[in-house]
Amino acid sequence: MRDHRDLLKMNERSLSQQAAVRRATFSPGEVKTLRPFSIWEISQFMFDIPADTLRKKLADDPSLPQGTVEEEGRQRWFTLAEINELRRRLRFRGKTLLPRRPKGRAMRVAVSNFKGGVGKTVVAQHLAHAAALDGYRVLCIDFDPQATLTHSMGLVEVREWETVWGIMCRDLCREADRITATYDDPDDCPHPSSDELPEDVQSIGAQRTGDFIQSTCWPTIDIIPSCANAAFVEFASAQYRALHKAWTFFGCVDRYLAELPDDQYDLIVFDCPPAIGYQSLNAAFACDILYVPSGPGYWEYDSTTSYLGQLGDAMADISEGFAGLAEEAGLHLPKTFRDVRLLMTRFESGNPLHQAMQDAFANVFGADMCTHPIEMTRAVEQSGRFQMSVYEQDYRQMTRETWKRARQSFDRAYAEFKATVLDAWDQADSQTGGAS
Repeated sequence: MRDHRDLLKMNERSLSQQAAVRRATFSPGEVKTLRPFSIWEISQFMFDIPADTLRKKLADDPSLPQGTVEEEGRQRWFTLAEINELRRRLRFRGKTLLPRRPKGRAMRVAVSNFKGGVGKTVVAQHLAHAAALDGYRVLCIDFDPQATLTHSMGLVEVREWETVWGIMCRDLCREADRITATYDDPDDCPHPSSDELPEDVQSIGAQRTGDFIQSTCWPTIDIIPSCANAAFVEFASAQYRALHKAWTFFGCVDRYLAELPDDQYDLIVFDCPPAIGYQSLNAAFACDILYVPSGPGYWEYDSTTSYLGQLGDAMADISEGFAGLAEEAGLHLPKTFRDVRLLMTRFESGNPLHQAMQDAFANVFGADMCTHPIEMTRAVEQSGRFQMSVYEQDYRQMTRETWKRARQSFDRAYAEFKATVLDAWDQADSQTGGAS
């Protein structure tokens, strides 16, 4: 017979192996660093200009970042910070290299599906990295207790209060006090104030907005991380909800993000857990765009169908049951998305079954289905094995064509993603009359 002690022992053995993998993957000290990028990559995949034209611009203006030349090599390599400086300072044919950024707050995108293994984290990671290489400032929020996105960003020591659970605790304290303050006599309030909540909640309630945001090895990507112990957030949130029945638990992250300056980030990407619970509902109610990845098999199709139905039912129940409380809390129900998109992952173009499933998805979901799937390649497989996206992988470690094919697959998916984001941004801007 086996019990929880056996599970903990298995976890301990796996953590040891996990540490060994990170030591082999990251630089000494287990601090992940971002590799430099060659002129070939910058010109072909980022700036879309001839490499010789870029070299001439650099030669004509020595004050521009010149990169570094590795020993026994002729290729110049640039950090992302240097690339961003080139974006700011260079113009080609009279056009800026900076990406278009409509006015208003950051656009929020949730990558969600309760089927495990469909590539939610891979999609969230690659969209964030592609956006950063495109010149955008990105905030990632890891809602998943598996914390794969957090680990892939190089963070390995995360405390529970630094996660979404901490944001929810802080929100509960603030909402408890707001609700108490609506009564002329606080003693008449049927709900507890913050000083009547559990001590662990009170201690987190005093945290500042920026205390939950951590930097990563990507200079323009920050993250609100997750950790394995954050799995208890579902149980804790249910307890807190029982303690304070007027708490609009599904609006915590939305209220938190509203505290950030509009110009602090351009994109906010959520990596959601494979479940519909307190965390995934917070992601759904906070996001502008819902991205639903799915593998190319029938079971993934079946699960995606169930996910859409159950998420819709859960949001409908909240819209009906919390209408009055939400209005008092400044939340608008029913929740609306600026767009909902389905994205096929792990796709093999030469597999007739995959092609048939793509056609079936397109037939059912029509224009809501992304045109460009994420293809399964050797580079994509290695991205999970080494906790590195295709964008982080050095093309010199494999055949250039293998790396290029994977990159182009993600680039096509990102281009479609970017068009969706910009369209949603333009809608938001027009509805506010162009006000920033």
